[in-house]
Amino acid sequence: MSRASLTFFVAALLCLLGGLRERSAHAQISPGPLSKAHQSLSGPTNCTKCHDLGRGTAQLKCLECHTEVSERVTQRRGMHAVWMSPTGTSKDCAKCHSEHNGVDFQLVHWEPSREAMDHNKTGFALTGKHAGVACEKCHRTEYIPAPARAGILVKDLNRTYLGLSRDCVSCHTDEHRGQVGKDCARCHSADGWKPARLFNHATSKYPLTGAHVRVPCAKCHLTVADAKPFVKYTGLSFAKCTACHTDPHKSSFTQPCQSCHNTTSWKQIAGLQGFDHSKTKYPLLGKHKTVACEDCHRRGDFKEQIPFADCMDCHKDYHGGQFLKRAGGAECAVCHTVDGFKPSTFTVKDHEATKYPLEGRHVQVACDKCHLPKGEATVFKITQIQCKDCHEDIHKGQFASLPHQNRCESCHDLRGFKPARFALARHNETRFPLKGAHVAVLCADCHKPVPTGSPTPVKYRFDDRSCTACHLDPHKGQFREQMAAKRADGATAGCEACHTTVKWKELNRFDHSKTDFPLLGAHRGVACGDCHRPPALETNLKNVDFRAAPKQCFACHKDPHAGQFAARRDAADCSGCHDSARWKPSKFDHDKRTPFSLEGAHRKVACDDCHKLRREIEGLSVIFYKPTPRECKACHGEM
Repeated sequence: MSRASLTFFVAALLCLLGGLRERSAHAQISPGPLSKAHQSLSGPTNCTKCHDLGRGTAQLKCLECHTEVSERVTQRRGMHAVWMSPTGTSKDCAKCHSEHNGVDFQLVHWEPSREAMDHNKTGFALTGKHAGVACEKCHRTEYIPAPARAGILVKDLNRTYLGLSRDCVSCHTDEHRGQVGKDCARCHSADGWKPARLFNHATSKYPLTGAHVRVPCAKCHLTVADAKPFVKYTGLSFAKCTACHTDPHKSSFTQPCQSCHNTTSWKQIAGLQGFDHSKTKYPLLGKHKTVACEDCHRRGDFKEQIPFADCMDCHKDYHGGQFLKRAGGAECAVCHTVDGFKPSTFTVKDHEATKYPLEGRHVQVACDKCHLPKGEATVFKITQIQCKDCHEDIHKGQFASLPHQNRCESCHDLRGFKPARFALARHNETRFPLKGAHVAVLCADCHKPVPTGSPTPVKYRFDDRSCTACHLDPHKGQFREQMAAKRADGATAGCEACHTTVKWKELNRFDHSKTDFPLLGAHRGVACGDCHRPPALETNLKNVDFRAAPKQCFACHKDPHAGQFAARRDAADCSGCHDSARWKPSKFDHDKRTPFSLEGAHRKVACDDCHKLRREIEGLSVIFYKPTPRECKACHGEM
């Protein structure tokens, strides 16, 4: 016996059990209760209505009941045909529909959700106004055609997504009452009912030509009064012009209107279209071709002689006599052609003959930027030709006084506003000549740019031209007196009391001899930072307190004598024996300051030949001058 047959036998056997054992058996066979829609299939005797147990592996039989879905899959229509292969089986149904999960379980599993589903896969893409419409607006019972309802198993048709037609009229009312058929898509799109963008009148029985193209639709297609009014599109009479137009000739002419007129213009008479104006004394060229006959032949007498030698025989002087004194006078043809009043043929080269030739960037300026358009009142003779007459003073009056007097050409030219032609030589004529390192400073470092549209201009005139107006005082006022001193020109010395504009670290102007500690001897070669020591292990003198530098020798120099002379008055500054020129030789006077005067050959004896006592103190070898024996034998031995 096969495994499938055995399974079926066991299932049939269990179906025969009754009483309490029936509940136990049911729990062993069914994975769970069926949903509400399938309640009629509950019970172990109905298993084979959905499950095929006779083909080896158990198979589902969904499509055998749901024939409406099966037909759509076979015909490759709708959403199920996209998600199931043509040879698909009921097993594919379980991808979206799951059973045995309880009475209230939702049979449809939307991934990720119903609203986020790609409707394109249903065969009806939601575009235009259809996009964003709630599902329930379309999937309604009344929109399902009667033939389609019979094959749908779901009793509540409001709960099915099957059966809808793709025809517009299945959901929308036919506003045309059947006049133009049911294929709305011939004229309309999902983007909106009006206007009917796809409708082409040229394909109708009455193509629109000439002036008819501009006639509003409602002029011909009138609204029919009805319980619900509608526009009439068919059954219109158009064989004769008089069906729409009144006969201005009161039936004086028996021939049809088109024998003389056409749809382009009522006034274009067929009898005149063969007339060749080029064979007259005044051929019609350019815009003159479109002028109506009666505009020139005003009394309808074509034999009357019309003056045409000059433009102003017909046209008035549009410019009000502004060009009367120039060569050619006010004749329009000097600057205009019959092809059109605009653009003018007046070129940049022609402008060279005026009082204001166009040069540089002015060549690119459009005419109406200077000759402001005011129709007939447009001014072409401009008397104000200074830069400031057209251009805003972006410097806000900084150069209004002598010597510039707001003449832009003092610093700029017509090649461009930037860069300015204000060179170094010009800057040296100002109140602040550029010298030293200032020569290499960018203009914008002092004349700092401002944001576009700022009411405050770039500053070029400075009342305070002292160093500290631009530079911070790194010494924090320690040299205020020196900086306030007056120079020969009456200006304050500022930083230049000590420094120069050539290089900040050049201190040639600082005279240390005028301080409390003149630099003498070897002190002249000592670096500033060796005495004026920076705090916090800094490597520059920015935060140094220069007045705090010590003046005593031992404040800077280590005592090489280990305090042997600490009791002496001159010990603190070492001046009793040494000077700032050099440490050796000492100025110590052995004759006056010791009880052992050096006489005779002793004067030539080196100090350490007698003072031989040395001790190591803190890593320094120190000569101790006391005690030193004074007896001869202590140095020369027994004779």
